[in-house]
Parts: sequence; structure tokens; C-alpha cells
Amino acid sequence: MAHTTTDSDTSPPDLPLSGVRVLDLSRVFAGPLCGQVLADFGAEVIKVEHPGRGDDTRDWGIRIGKTETTYYNGMNRNKRSVTLDLQSPEALRIVQQLLPQFDVVIHNFKTGGAEKLGLGYEQLKALKPDLIYCAIAGYDTSGPEAKRPGYDLVIQGEAGLMALNGDAGMPPLKFGVAVVDMMTGMYAAQAVLAALFRRERTQDRAKKGQLIELALYDCGLSVTGYYGLDALMLGKDPARYGNAHPSIVPYGMFEAADGPLIIAVGNNSQFDKLCRQVVMRPDIVEDPRYATNVARAQNRLTLAPMVTELIRQFPRDVLLERLTAHGIPCGRVAGLHEALTSERTQRGGLVKSMPHPVAGSTHVFAPPYRLDGQRLPIRNAPPTLGEGTREVLTQLLQMTDEQLEALRAQGVLTLPD
Repeated sequence: MAHTTTDSDTSPPDLPLSGVRVLDLSRVFAGPLCGQVLADFGAEVIKVEHPGRGDDTRDWGIRIGKTETTYYNGMNRNKRSVTLDLQSPEALRIVQQLLPQFDVVIHNFKTGGAEKLGLGYEQLKALKPDLIYCAIAGYDTSGPEAKRPGYDLVIQGEAGLMALNGDAGMPPLKFGVAVVDMMTGMYAAQAVLAALFRRERTQDRAKKGQLIELALYDCGLSVTGYYGLDALMLGKDPARYGNAHPSIVPYGMFEAADGPLIIAVGNNSQFDKLCRQVVMRPDIVEDPRYATNVARAQNRLTLAPMVTELIRQFPRDVLLERLTAHGIPCGRVAGLHEALTSERTQRGGLVKSMPHPVAGSTHVFAPPYRLDGQRLPIRNAPPTLGEGTREVLTQLLQMTDEQLEALRAQGVLTLPD
């Protein structure tokens, strides 16, 4: 699976993808997130960016230093950045020379764009037969919408995600994060990992390669999950319940006397304890209308307002103490900054402060994965634009300073200061 180890390998040897090289030609969210997942697991990911503007997201969000933003940093840890103007023949030749040393290529060019540049699957497979090639598009590349650009918000609307989100009677509502892009990136990473595993078991080198194609619309539809299946069974859109659950009652966000909390009553025993030990109303659970979850769901219009009003009468900490003592799932509703700076987050090492050449330091999310009890490391902070151009091209292609300077003069690439 892996290329020959060289001095450019930065992955610790015990990471699962140590020795795998990934050429990340993608930008914005889904493709870069796929590359970040592979990088977290130890792959050496080289992100190729335009010499002038870089990834689009270097101009989205809150500015950090000269070339990074909060948005960019969310999808690009553990990578190196190399600048190449892929519209130039010189840059294309460099990619072609690099390719045999790489195992995976990721891109999200518009349908036909990679082929026009000379970077299509068949074109690159001719240079490396066992290449794993992951192409992300907005829509099915074999369908009539193949050339439509794919944007998360558009797909959220078209795939029905906005129609299931929010409270009943309110307009369709998008998710707080770009959930289609995020899930597409994760699906893409899963597919690449499966292809790497398949390649490892395949004896014939000519059959080791794989073309992976993902469409944002396909992934967005998959995200609808059980709501989507409900809609097919009902023959119409399911009712929307906002922060409540469509089939479990009571289950959702409630306002205590001094702030919001989550209460998730998952079974009849928990509901019995909620009534008898938490809100001190045993008569509610003794009412046959509320004795079982099926009955509670059928009678939610009378039960929900009653529970809401009872919860409002108690301080939040009192409720949380009682709920926890009786094994009823519960939690505070935290603000985003509060969650990120909480003791739980700090104890888990989920946010790190990394050195930054201009800003001094920058926050970086740690990978969520733990292997053998250890969280995967942040080997590299999200890179400044082109920080690795000189080092990567020198090590992998043995380019001289004179060659690099000539390419910089032509506008093919930029070099770090």
C-alpha cells in the first residue's frame, strides 16, 4: 500500500496510515475534510492550492495571520501546503511527476474540470495504475445535472433536510453547520479507507486502483436517515418537533427556572422516576394515558405542556442532580464558547493552542479518534499558504533552488519567506 519511506515522511510509525501519501487537490469543505481525516490517521497529505488566493476558505471566517481563517483551519490540520497554478503546463508537469509517489488523489472540480486540466482518473491512472482517485461533485456525474455546482445550502434545500429541521409551523431551516459537506467528507474518507484496504489484499497491481465518486446530493439524502424512511412510509413529510423527539416523550430541551437543560426519557422506568423522584408528581405516571411511551406519544399534546411547566418550577442544578441520581439522561445546554472552554473539553484535550508564525498562536481542534487509549496527535497546524512548497518539491522531485525561483518568477508557484 505504502510508498517507500523517505525523510519527508512526518507520520509516526504507529499511526494506521503512516507511509500513505495523499494529493489533496480539493478546496472548501467536503474534499479538504476527507483529506484531514486521512491526515489524522497518519497519511502524509499534500494540499495543492492556487499561488495567489489559495483555498477559497482562506477568505472565509475570522482572519488568523495573513493566509488562514477559522473556516480554513477547521478542515486542514495535519497537512502541508504546496502552491501550484494548475492552469499552467509547468504545474501540470509537476503534478504528473509527483503522482507516482502518491497513493490517493482527492478533488472536487466541477464535472469535466479535472479531465480538462489533464487530471482525470484515466489520465492519472495511466501514470499510476494502482491509484485511488476520489472525486466529489454536487450531483451524479452521469446524470443531466452533472455540471451543476454543488453547494451545501442548496443541497440541504433540495434533499429535504431543511424541511425536517426546526419547529412545526416555521419556515424550512438549515442546519447550523454545513452538514452535507461534512457528511460527504466523512463518507469520502470511509470510501478511501475501504479502497486502501482492498488494494492491500489485491495481488494484481493493475487492479489495485479504484475510482471513487461521491455526490453531495446523494450524501445529503442519506443524512435524512429514519426521517426519510418515515416520509416514504407516510407518503408525506413527517411532522416537525423542533427540539422534541418524534416518537419518544418527554425527550428534548426544557427551560428550568434559571436556564435550559436536556432531558431524554428513554423508557418507562425512567419516566416513572421522573414523575416520582424528580418533579414529585406520581399521579402523572399513574395516569394510563402516560403509562407507556406509545401512549405518551399519542397524548403528547396534553403531557408535553404539563411537563414543561413542572420543569420550569425547579432550578436547573436541582433537576440535574435529581435526574443524574436516578439514571435519567440529562445535561446542561451550553453556549458554544462555554462548551469549547469547559473542563470536559480541556480534560479531553479536544482543543489545542498551536504556534503560529504571524498570530503567535492559533486554536486547532484535536482529532476525535482514540486508538489504544490515545488521542491521535496534531502533527501539523493548518498550514500557511505554500509553507511546504520548497521543502516538498525539493524532497520529492529534487528540484533545485534555481528551478523553484524560475517557477516563482513565472507565477507557477509561490515560496515561503
